[in-house]
Amino acid sequence: MFHTVALLSFALLATVHAQQVGTNTAEKHPSLTWQKCTKSGCTNQAGSIVIDANWRWLHTTTGYTNCYTGNTWNATLCPDGATCAANCALDGADYSGTYGITTSGNALTLNFVTNGAQKNIGSRVYLLASETQYQMFNLLNQEFTLDVDVSKLPCGLNGAVYFSEMEADGGLAKNPTNKAGAKYGTGYCDSQCPHDIKFINGAANSEGWTASPNDTNAGSGKYGACCAEMDIWEANKISTAVTPHPCSKSGLVKCSGTDCGDGDNRYGGICDKDGCDFNSYRMGDKTFYGPGMTVDTNKKITVVTQFLTNNNSSSGTLSEIRRIYVQDGKVIANSKTNVAGMAAYDSITTDFCTAQKTAFGDTNSFQAKGGLSGMGGAFSRGMALVLSVWDDHAVNMLWLDSTYPTDADPSKPGVGRGTCSTSSGKPTDVEVNNADATVTYSNIRFGDIGTTYTGTSGGGGSGSSSTGPTTTSGTPTSTSSAPSATQTKYGQCGGTGYTGPKACASGSTCQVLNPYYSQCL
Repeated sequence: MFHTVALLSFALLATVHAQQVGTNTAEKHPSLTWQKCTKSGCTNQAGSIVIDANWRWLHTTTGYTNCYTGNTWNATLCPDGATCAANCALDGADYSGTYGITTSGNALTLNFVTNGAQKNIGSRVYLLASETQYQMFNLLNQEFTLDVDVSKLPCGLNGAVYFSEMEADGGLAKNPTNKAGAKYGTGYCDSQCPHDIKFINGAANSEGWTASPNDTNAGSGKYGACCAEMDIWEANKISTAVTPHPCSKSGLVKCSGTDCGDGDNRYGGICDKDGCDFNSYRMGDKTFYGPGMTVDTNKKITVVTQFLTNNNSSSGTLSEIRRIYVQDGKVIANSKTNVAGMAAYDSITTDFCTAQKTAFGDTNSFQAKGGLSGMGGAFSRGMALVLSVWDDHAVNMLWLDSTYPTDADPSKPGVGRGTCSTSSGKPTDVEVNNADATVTYSNIRFGDIGTTYTGTSGGGGSGSSSTGPTTTSGTPTSTSSAPSATQTKYGQCGGTGYTGPKACASGSTCQVLNPYYSQCL
């Protein structure tokens, strides 16, 4: 996730990452059906979800004494990381009662505040392939689609769907002191190198632990947990962003010092914390996404994200990330950039990222940490799917939905990210005034390009064509335009009602995806 300060904090009461396994509450994973798609159709996959270990009760293996209370470690049980891992056990979760997490068929609903026996705020869950393994995804030459309802997520909240380069077993095999593994949601990492992870690589992160000054229920340790992260969907009803975050090292890295990229050393760490984001509002189209807009956040939205490679295969190099929306049966092309000094981009490419950083005056650490090819490398190694809802104790989510930095000229390109007030998003406000906020993710589909969604011709944002880029089960045309009689690679070249160029540029051929859409591949 994109944050402009070093630490992501979740507001929790019993917030701990554990290694041993407790026996007080049986762990039962809520089921969640998803689909795998090919040109032959989509088939159901019997999956389930598990809550992150940071949310669970951590207590002594021989009783009920807390190993971590509020934001303080028990010094007797946890004099050091290894001893703590041996003394403390992670227990099962009451998903609906304690955490406000429910599933029904292919739908997952996350409540923001749950007033059970202990008040809980926010949650983070992972898709499981089995009781002990996360479902791992290789996104190269594939598309990922899901339906999202953000109508009950106001300013300051974030319903996030993303992939992190975690271990499939939650670190069980590599860390003998970790007896819990993926079954109990261990092994989290992301591109922000978070320091609030209670256990990293089998040992407690208790060394140098300090309480968060803004969150009485969280803290941070000396070490961070870094890994590559692909933000598919960070959103509330006001703004949304899709953002790749590559890292210069593979897998989960336990960082300290310079490698973490903390504070003033933000760009010296191993991960690209800023990423290369596409937020339609920030890119100059202020009427594309929001209540009553082209993509209407008052209603359910189908979100399609495609990962194109240089040779149209899973062995290729990631070259482009494309976004498509479907709503009310209409396919909506992504908005185009409308920023001085930038071409009319509608997808994430190396050229887009370079132009964006230049136009906004941002530090371009994206390429330095590996760029799209580095992000593709993480895909090829496999990434776990994360679904969450959270508020921001660092900067009130202003980086997503408001003017940020707050002391910058709002007319400066890249500063405006949404219409929320700079005084909005304070956790002390949203946790009281928006306690009933929820987000629902449903109908998750993954598979070959052009196979995970259907729809008829729709429209797009300012500068987008309302006639060219959409079809049933298709892919929108590339940003660039072709000469009159030749279509560019990835552009449309045929289909019912299509009247544009049918000859493809050199290196590609016109391939029929369905009766309504053919594409230069």
